[in-house]
Amino acid sequence: MRTKAIRLYGENDLRLDEFELPEIRDDEILAKVVSDSICMSSHKLAVQGAKHKRIRHDLAKQQPIIGHEFCGIIEKVGAKWANQFKSGDKFAIQPALNYPDENGMATLWAPGYSFEYIGGDATYVIIPKEVMEMNCLLEYKADNFFLGSLSEPVSCIVGAYHAQYHTKGGSYMHQMGIVEGGSLALLAGVGPMGLGAIDYAIHNPRKPSRLVVTDLDDKRLARAAQLLPVAEAKRNGVELSYVNTRDIADPVEHLKFLNGGKLYDDVFVFAPVKPVLEMGDRLLGRDGCLNFFAGPTDTAFSANFNFYNVHYESHHIVGTSGGNTEDMKESLDMMARGKLNPVFMITHIGGLNAVAKTTIDLDKIPGGKKLIYTHKQMELTAIDDFAAKGSSDRFFAKLAEICGRHKGLWSVEAENYLLENAPGI
Repeated sequence: MRTKAIRLYGENDLRLDEFELPEIRDDEILAKVVSDSICMSSHKLAVQGAKHKRIRHDLAKQQPIIGHEFCGIIEKVGAKWANQFKSGDKFAIQPALNYPDENGMATLWAPGYSFEYIGGDATYVIIPKEVMEMNCLLEYKADNFFLGSLSEPVSCIVGAYHAQYHTKGGSYMHQMGIVEGGSLALLAGVGPMGLGAIDYAIHNPRKPSRLVVTDLDDKRLARAAQLLPVAEAKRNGVELSYVNTRDIADPVEHLKFLNGGKLYDDVFVFAPVKPVLEMGDRLLGRDGCLNFFAGPTDTAFSANFNFYNVHYESHHIVGTSGGNTEDMKESLDMMARGKLNPVFMITHIGGLNAVAKTTIDLDKIPGGKKLIYTHKQMELTAIDDFAAKGSSDRFFAKLAEICGRHKGLWSVEAENYLLENAPGI
């Protein structure tokens, strides 16, 4: 089976290659990838090249396929897994395998970083035994592929919420999760992952009573308020406020005012920016927990943190890099039941030919998630630009018409039209 795939050769060196996949072994599975969404983590991989912690090969000899937010169809199943999986099944993958080494310690190996024949930015892949052994190959039953690609980033959000912890005075037992009925601040929280975090805070059974979301961009805040309205939060028992802190003289005092003059139980920081992280520290109340969600590219990134409050006010800080399999199962379940609809994360669509440049330049491209259809040839295009391109291109005119019927969002109808009509790569 021949495949086309984006492979990593070095720092900012991604190449679209075509090559032959070996025959699968009895403990492997051959799969067709249909969609992959590009993650900022893949951008960091491209920037760091061989220095990235998840790289385990000599890039001069073996090049991993990139991409880890993918969904597709099983093509052929090795004998070992014939009783669990079958050809034609849709799948999603939890890339955070935590596969043990010879000493039983969890490794950082992951599809999209550490394997020669599996990654989301490919037409066909070989799923190695490690994925199945760690129960990370998950059945996906929906009528689309794009939400399957979003299940991995959503699982990162779910995992971050589960990683929060609090204690009671005199006890060292950690109570996991955000404070139910408490106060939650999401700082720099209207990017694609921030939007998902707002959605989860509103619709998850364990929710805050007060949610404040900040950013510095009025347009992004307005879009967030349109997609996740204050009224929808209120119907679910959450008092939601969107705040642009750019021109506020004392943002901490203002955010305290919105919380009845009190500091916050839980704070999430969605940007690796020193002043934002330090503001999060200043917003924590007693037994408050700060989640540093945004992974920096600078290995020496640091900020001031009040350790007096760590000692006397029981402040906590946590960080998570990805979710686990249970987080992903929860994501898939909530999406299947209509409790979460992360489609608003998607702002751009492209084909496999667009992946290398998009991944390298991802930090410079505005908007949310960039969704890739790996068997298609299509320049990366913002959904908002479909109509303009449609003035001279019937394909984009039809996509604009379809998205217009779905409030400007991607949809099953749009995906089906693209899969049937976009040129193959």
